[in-house]
Amino acid sequence: MDTEEQNAGAPGTGSRSYPCQACGATVEFAPGSDAMRCPYCGHEQAVATAAREVREHSFDELAPLPVKPRSSVSGGIRAYVCPGCGAHTESDDLSVSCQFCATPLVADPDATERVQPEAVVPFGLDRDAARDALRTWTSSRWFAPSRLKKVSEAETFKGSYLPHWTYDAETVTRYRGQRGVYYYVTETYTTTENGESVTKTRQVRHTRWSPVSGTVSRAFDDVLVAGTSHVGHEQLDKLTPWPLEEAKPFQTEYLAGFQTVRYDVEPEDGLVTAKERMATVITSDCRSDIGGDEQRVTTLDTQYSALTFKLMLLPVWFLTYLYAGTSWQVMVNARTAEVIGERPYSKAKIAAAVVSGLILAALVVLLVMRK
Repeated sequence: MDTEEQNAGAPGTGSRSYPCQACGATVEFAPGSDAMRCPYCGHEQAVATAAREVREHSFDELAPLPVKPRSSVSGGIRAYVCPGCGAHTESDDLSVSCQFCATPLVADPDATERVQPEAVVPFGLDRDAARDALRTWTSSRWFAPSRLKKVSEAETFKGSYLPHWTYDAETVTRYRGQRGVYYYVTETYTTTENGESVTKTRQVRHTRWSPVSGTVSRAFDDVLVAGTSHVGHEQLDKLTPWPLEEAKPFQTEYLAGFQTVRYDVEPEDGLVTAKERMATVITSDCRSDIGGDEQRVTTLDTQYSALTFKLMLLPVWFLTYLYAGTSWQVMVNARTAEVIGERPYSKAKIAAAVVSGLILAALVVLLVMRK
């Protein structure tokens, strides 16, 4: 083990922490940099450049890998022993902070994971930058209670890495369907104008359908699927796009100081979702290939080759706040500053807006009548 790392786990857990070379405290990753920083003395230690590149893994590699238990400890809980205060912390996460002294603790994923993380997009926004993003978001929410704007000042953020699968594939799809081409027919009709019956003509559009079949090809790169069920996938999708090109080869140093959620969606299950997303694109390709004015795709037969995957960790700032007795959650993309979340509505502001609209409408009517 590197001299900068020290074992911080119970036997078999393979966890570690990173002591400060200046004062001996524990350093954590500094967002927006390539260094670890001591929260006490401010000393920075560079994260060594990995001697490898991010690579894709053939899906065939999964076959000999049995699904491992979520942890060697019953109930799916890993035991950490803090090197700072000696306290025991239990968690199912890959990285946590000591519940007593906040020392960052990082697990070795090789010890328990069926698939190890291949890449990580490190935190780019620190807490202050995340608060700025939230402040901008809250100030732009129409009909939000005024007190909502104070949330970014009063609440604390929690930084978490969330597991995601990416999939690459070469696809060839044979399809059958119909091409619709518009044509117009002149029709005669009778209408009444000024009390008299008048005969007129009009152009009526019809569609002529003909059967078609063909083949389309598409190469997919980094189709992203969430690897956790703890956060709604629809919510996570709203945080996209992610700058996946900025991903670094996985190193545990990037995890220090943040929570890292373990995946609970197996790669085979993630592939099912990925293929559903690929199918949407493939269907669009088929419609383009069919041409015409309208298209119907009746059958698709897709063959997949060069299928690869990898496990990535993506950074998110979480904020959960209470307002009027209700819990609300906000998430911030820790690279792009995209904010998504729930928020309350001010009944008073909505009522005032309705009244103002009614008054404005009444004034317009009054001015028209006077003219």
